[in-house]
Amino acid sequence: MSNYKKHLIHKDSGIKVALAQLDALAIDAILFVVDDDEKLIGSLTDGDVRRGFLRGLELTSPVRDFIQPSPRYIRKSDYTIQEVIEYREKGLKVIPVIDENDCIVNVLNFRFHKSYLPVGAIIMAGGRGERLRPLTDQMPKPLLKVGDKPIIEHSVDRLISFGIDELWISVRYMGEQIEDYFKDGSSKGASIKYIWEDAPLGTIGAAGKADISKHDYVLISNSDILTNLDYEDLFLDFIKKDAKLSIVTIPYNVDIPYAVLETTNENVLSFREKPTYTYYSNGGIYLLKKECLALIPKGDFFNATDLMEKLIAKGEKVVSYPLRGYWLDIGRHDDYTKAQEDIKYIKF
Repeated sequence: MSNYKKHLIHKDSGIKVALAQLDALAIDAILFVVDDDEKLIGSLTDGDVRRGFLRGLELTSPVRDFIQPSPRYIRKSDYTIQEVIEYREKGLKVIPVIDENDCIVNVLNFRFHKSYLPVGAIIMAGGRGERLRPLTDQMPKPLLKVGDKPIIEHSVDRLISFGIDELWISVRYMGEQIEDYFKDGSSKGASIKYIWEDAPLGTIGAAGKADISKHDYVLISNSDILTNLDYEDLFLDFIKKDAKLSIVTIPYNVDIPYAVLETTNENVLSFREKPTYTYYSNGGIYLLKKECLALIPKGDFFNATDLMEKLIAKGEKVVSYPLRGYWLDIGRHDDYTKAQEDIKYIKF
């Protein structure tokens, strides 16, 4: 999934080398032909090789003579989610991602990737995890395992599966363990950088230190959340509503076992028989325009609710995205036990 370079081949390579690579790629058999700078100049499939032989090319001919010179691609600095959806719906399976110089920086494979969102992510992982002691006495809460991998790795892997490959992780308590676990993210085909909190900075205070350079949208998430949230649907909803901040919310239904009366001055105006009321709780996941990060003071204690209040006071659009999938905040021992059971059945 992360080794995109297995799809690359130099234009001067022999066609026998290309055939061996195509064979090794099996159902993902497509190569992207590059020059010395890994600049994309074409693509190559088994069909291109066959057509080349029919034109009179030979096994000694170089790859550049067989290529399809106008492959589809995604330009990382300038693309829309609609392009990605269109490629996916047309049945394209493997697509190169190029930078502003036409050099390949990644390969999108829809067998592994659900989407390729133009979003950077910040994961808040600096907390002490007091309520999970003694489990967190020797290990930070984000590294506690749920199933076969740490809580935070479930989040990182799901973000990457939606093409979110620029990540920051805020760390403080035993942060060295988290940094040592993920390192620079290259093993996962992503870029992971770290924000160190010298003191607790609230639920999103550390996000003000992140330098999100490649994208105009930022997703901020707590590190102790287990969820199968569809990040593409969240992004599309955000764009449709033209919001500055979207809050993933968790619906809670409250059943009242009696008739509820609406009264004024002891006069009954109406009543509802055994109503159900739905309330929405903050799910600890936020999608925002990058410009909102400027409202987070650097180095000061700052909560997500503070950002919401600032934006609302400025008249900006803050919206709710009710989550329809699975969500669990692993804050207590009972939650951790539940997560160990749920992970066996939840489809991620």
